[in-house]
Amino acid sequence: MIDGPLHEATTSQLATAIGERHVSARDATAACLTRIADVNPRINAVVQLADGAIESAELADAELAAGRTVGPLHGVPFTIKDSYDTAGVRTTAGTVGWRERVPATDATVVARLRAAGAVLIGKTNTPEFTWSNETTNRLFGATSNPYDLGRSPGGSSGGSAAIVAAGGSPFDVGSDTADSIRLPSHYCGVAGIKPTQGRVSRSGHWPSFHGIVGSWTQLGPIARSVADLDLVLRLIAGPDGRDPHVQPIALGDPAAVDLTGLRVALVTDNGVETPTPETIAAVREAGLALTDAGASVEERRPEGVAELSEIWWTVAQADGHAWLRRLIERAGTPIDDSYPWLTETTEIAASELTRLLERIDELRGLMTAYLGTTDVIVSPAAPRPAFPHGEGSGDEYGDSYCEPYNLTGWPAGVVRGGTAPGGLPIGVQAAAGPWREDRVLATLAVIEAASGGWQRPAI
Repeated sequence: MIDGPLHEATTSQLATAIGERHVSARDATAACLTRIADVNPRINAVVQLADGAIESAELADAELAAGRTVGPLHGVPFTIKDSYDTAGVRTTAGTVGWRERVPATDATVVARLRAAGAVLIGKTNTPEFTWSNETTNRLFGATSNPYDLGRSPGGSSGGSAAIVAAGGSPFDVGSDTADSIRLPSHYCGVAGIKPTQGRVSRSGHWPSFHGIVGSWTQLGPIARSVADLDLVLRLIAGPDGRDPHVQPIALGDPAAVDLTGLRVALVTDNGVETPTPETIAAVREAGLALTDAGASVEERRPEGVAELSEIWWTVAQADGHAWLRRLIERAGTPIDDSYPWLTETTEIAASELTRLLERIDELRGLMTAYLGTTDVIVSPAAPRPAFPHGEGSGDEYGDSYCEPYNLTGWPAGVVRGGTAPGGLPIGVQAAAGPWREDRVLATLAVIEAASGGWQRPAI
């Protein structure tokens, strides 16, 4: 049964209700489109609606009436970040040169969701080629946080997190090179997971899997419940014969994770950025919930986390952002003085780059050794809740809690664990060793149950 407004139902609830014909796919899709029409003028999260969504939902209902089910998401509506190619639906990646670009084929993630029966209803805002802590670009402008319109939902999956939090879509799929699934999930009070490097194909996503920075990027779901993350991740994971990094490694079952004795390291302060008292309290409350569930919880932080965060930015711009310049120029977008991070960035010597890459691997080795005593690391997602528009480039933004797991390639996820004064969400992050998304999701589920998870914004 679905209690409350249809547009607030979770992905799992909709999949069950539609499959059992308690709710029609048409009604579910129409409810989301109506909600988008209501909230989007205020938050600017959806930048393109998909033509024919209602007709696709009606076709899903007809197939069910005839006894045919396409897949686990049969008739479930969804949105997706505008950095993913969508066949027949405009894809801009937030860059001016692609203003009218309509791909002929889907990104692998989109194709798999459609094959599972999901109905695409729209594209969500992203900074240009995902490269910003705030979700804004020259095509569509800025996205606002549904809990406070004067604040940002973060970047780069800010449009994804904002519309899911506002009830306009049951789930979206974001991308994360430093924090771009986890911080928007934190700022908007929803659940999100960055899976293990090599878990999900980046074919048809911009930027793709090419180069150093591409290797840090992982694609993963954003939703209003942890169970939905597991459902969607299973559908999009696995090799596609195009992304050479993706491995055929089975996903574990979060329900099979034995929480009794699970070794949890609680990090309330990473030594780089001290969180707000409310953020520290939310992390400690998460630790208490895990203790009550039988886990062994100890407050300590792994060696090397602070240095990994520092190295991330140095390597990301090591070539003077030439990798990003190539993307923008190939899209036909003019580069002018509005791109200071392109025109004012200095390249480092190749010898310094190779030294840094060696140091990254040394630190990854230290972090791997840390797994000998730890199963899950629980920490803030960021040191503070959502920031006002225009402050995403400040020193206090808070990437240092997320960036290390892009360099290690480990899975890490976020769920709402508390509330700041004024009602802003506070997310708690859980990370585990490679291929252990099951531990991440099991941990997040305990935190979600204790905190209540997603809460309806006033918008």
